[in-house]
Amino acid sequence: MIKRYLVPVIALVFVILIGVGLVGFNLFRDKAIQDFFANMQQPAAPVSTYTVEPSSWTPEIEAIGTVSAIQGVELAVEVAGIVKEIPFASNQEVEQGAPLLQLDDAIEKADIVAAKAQDVLMDQTLARARTLSTRGVGAVSNVDEAEAASLAKKAEIAKLQAVMDQKLLKAPFKGTVGIPRIELGQYLSPGTVVVTLQDLDTMRVDFTIPEQTLSEVRIGQPIKLGLTDSDISFTGEITAIEPRIDPATRLISVRAKVDNPDGKLRPGQFAQVRVTLPKEDEVYTLPQTALVSSLYGDYIYVVRPAEKKADAPNPAGAPAAGTANAANSATPPDASKPAEAAPEEKLVAVQVFVTPGRRSGLLVEITKGIKKGDIVVTAGQNRLSPGAAVKITNDVNPATKTDAGLAKK
Repeated sequence: MIKRYLVPVIALVFVILIGVGLVGFNLFRDKAIQDFFANMQQPAAPVSTYTVEPSSWTPEIEAIGTVSAIQGVELAVEVAGIVKEIPFASNQEVEQGAPLLQLDDAIEKADIVAAKAQDVLMDQTLARARTLSTRGVGAVSNVDEAEAASLAKKAEIAKLQAVMDQKLLKAPFKGTVGIPRIELGQYLSPGTVVVTLQDLDTMRVDFTIPEQTLSEVRIGQPIKLGLTDSDISFTGEITAIEPRIDPATRLISVRAKVDNPDGKLRPGQFAQVRVTLPKEDEVYTLPQTALVSSLYGDYIYVVRPAEKKADAPNPAGAPAAGTANAANSATPPDASKPAEAAPEEKLVAVQVFVTPGRRSGLLVEITKGIKKGDIVVTAGQNRLSPGAAVKITNDVNPATKTDAGLAKK
């Protein structure tokens, strides 16, 4: 009877012991894992750096502009007619006054011939009237009528000649013609555009700048121009500044003139414009890649040596560090063994909030928060947190690509 009740009790105790053992093992395992990760040192993150030094800096105002020809028009006909001749080819350079289009003018030519014949008759009639008037056999009114008729006929001839001249379209200035928009034999009505004419030797660029920079620009100030940020190869100067600020955008319209000797700039192109400002000395600048923006402000990471922990106090009676017992002092160091290398200095990243100023190209001015000699992280910040261990590797450093070679490793 006792055996029958003893077996289940033993089994129950055995199950309880197993459960307690499993729980204890899980607790021990979790504690061991926690201690392992707490004491494990994270590997140093590789970063690129830039050493802060005051330098000379030429700030610039960046803007977006549109290129246009300093002389550019769409040529259109003034009168109706049928296209008789197109004496030009696409992209041809033409001189001022060169013929570009001839409309059929046969009727106008015939009218001029008839009018000139009548004009000869009018002149002869006027001459006879004057002769008779001087002899006293003709009335003075006859002379006046003949003279008026002669002048009216000459005016009619001039009008017919002007109409015929409108049948011939000429280049108003030297330039390059575009693609013809008409065909031989086509009937054109007044106002029909024939072709574009652009003077590509000198271009102009129109752009806008913020009203806060109005005091920094002036007529004659140099600018740099390019089609991309990496190719700012054209130079020019400001020729006009709009006296009125747009109240809707608070922007100021500016126009500059740019030489285009190779014809690389074309009307209508998008352009990157940089207005050059006076040179400044003793300015702290950083590559823009070093600056990180957040909801709490702009900050950078500065590389500094890690703070050394204070040595633990020696227990009572223990020899001080760097001393030896009498028994140990008798044993000289083994000169045959190489001396151990000094441990490498540990570097950490420190978060520093800064106040950025103007930006120009790849550089940003820092007005507060940095000092001379600071080693600032320019690449690799996305893997950092305050106090993280870092390792400087400047094999690929964005700071070396900054404007004017101002960045230093």
